Amino acid sequence: MKSTAGLLLVFLVVGVTACSRGPDPAGQQVVSTEVKSKQAADAMDAADAAAMAADPRLVVVHKNETCSCCHEWVEHLKMNGFRVVVHDVSNLGPVKERVGVPYGMGSCHTAEVGGYFLEGHVPAADIARLLEERPKAKGLTVPGMPIGAPGMEIEGQAAQAFDVHLVAPDGSTSVYVHHGDGG
Repeated sequence: MKSTAGLLLVFLVVGVTACSRGPDPAGQQVVSTEVKSKQAADAMDAADAAAMAADPRLVVVHKNETCSCCHEWVEHLKMNGFRVVVHDVSNLGPVKERVGVPYGMGSCHTAEVGGYFLEGHVPAADIARLLEERPKAKGLTVPGMPIGAPGMEIEGQAAQAFDVHLVAPDGSTSVYVHHGDGG
């Protein structure tokens, strides 16, 4: 029985990996993740966790394929020295639930790095600080999509002030960093 489960896990990991579109010209790996079963999703999560354990600056991003601001945020991360793997998914709900994004603190994409989640347009400098300080927390979130946050820059529009929230193990939040005063 044990060997059958092991073979199934190998098959699922290989199957998910085979769906990979490989690196794009900008060096970002985009992976198709229309996963059909819980076992395949679990295998993909395990493979991502192993890759992140091997590379502390690897960010695994879960986003909708058509989200242009998510793409811009990924570019921001890459320009700031992070390696990025992107999973295009149609339903982010299970990912947000799995990592523990609190109700009302969501945004358009969810990422994982170094044992933490990143929800929304978190600046790369704040991610670097999180990885340096290693607080006891689930992750960081920038709820909503504030104009001026990385990936949300809109030409001709003033940046909004926004907060990056630290999510504690119990799901409570506190302001980790305040950015700008708007205008």
